[in-house]
Amino acid sequence: MVQSKNLETLSEPIASFEQKLGTPLTKRSIRVLQINLGRRCNLACTHCHVEAGPSRTEELLPEVCGQLIELIQKFPQIETVDLTGGAPEMNYGFKPLAEAARTNGKAVIVRSNLTIFFEPGYEDLPEYFADHQLRVVASLPCYLEDNVDKMRGKGVYNDSVRAIQRLNELGYGANPELLLDLVYNPPIPTPDAFSLTPDQQTLEKSYKTYLDEHFGIVFNNLFTITNLPIGRTKFHLKHRRLHQPYLKFLESNYNPNTVEYLMCRDQLSIDYLGNVYDCDFNQMENLPARTPQGENLTVAKLLQAGTLDLIPVIATAPFCYGCTAGSGSSCGGSLV
Repeated sequence: MVQSKNLETLSEPIASFEQKLGTPLTKRSIRVLQINLGRRCNLACTHCHVEAGPSRTEELLPEVCGQLIELIQKFPQIETVDLTGGAPEMNYGFKPLAEAARTNGKAVIVRSNLTIFFEPGYEDLPEYFADHQLRVVASLPCYLEDNVDKMRGKGVYNDSVRAIQRLNELGYGANPELLLDLVYNPPIPTPDAFSLTPDQQTLEKSYKTYLDEHFGIVFNNLFTITNLPIGRTKFHLKHRRLHQPYLKFLESNYNPNTVEYLMCRDQLSIDYLGNVYDCDFNQMENLPARTPQGENLTVAKLLQAGTLDLIPVIATAPFCYGCTAGSGSSCGGSLV
């Protein structure tokens, strides 16, 4: 925790991420295909790095959906298809991509906000998830109601609890084929305090104890994810002149032991237009993945080349310190 009186010491220049590493960050063979299906969402959470919401209309193009299905069918090296948004379930291509991936033996992750289950037309989602054995990774930034509603909107906590209970009724959290993971985010940084995520294993025990005792809820894993200075969090920080100090705070907590396990090293992130990025954060900051010749990649170009492994060096920026600070942070939680 960093108190506001120390913010002056956090206004010094920030070393480039590549300079901190001392070497370029290199890509490994691709195993994970993460697809951002669009910005449509029934919520508008204060910490959303995608800046999704009910008024957004951007979503996956049908042509790109077809290309992605071809990609999934063509490359056995893809082990996991990770569907995100917005609320991925609301955006074009969700079910076709999930079913194509499952038909081809891939694990499928759906990053659900849970409250979507109660929107008209989406009531069948829990059964759909179970029928297709989709792994559900769901945002629940705290196990206490007040903290969740402050970040995600009034009533979201109670709806989330009801949604998890429905998933539990279908076997999620108990059946080894039906995995349910929850996601913790720390509070949005304020002038009073910056914070990293708590110890993931310790916090998971607290979540499991509280949710079981109060609601009879069970789940598999808790993932702790750092708030990166992107999207609405970035706007919040800049509005309060905290952007540079928060980046410096993340840099000052850089942990070199996390680098080996960074998610960007074996992942491709695809946007709704078919552009390719190293990770979802780079996608939101419009930092495209490039070939050694400096060419921006698209799904069509990957298909034309006949390989997923066209990126030798990962594009980096100061916000990468968010993934390497403390215990590290990824879409799968802490790294070390």
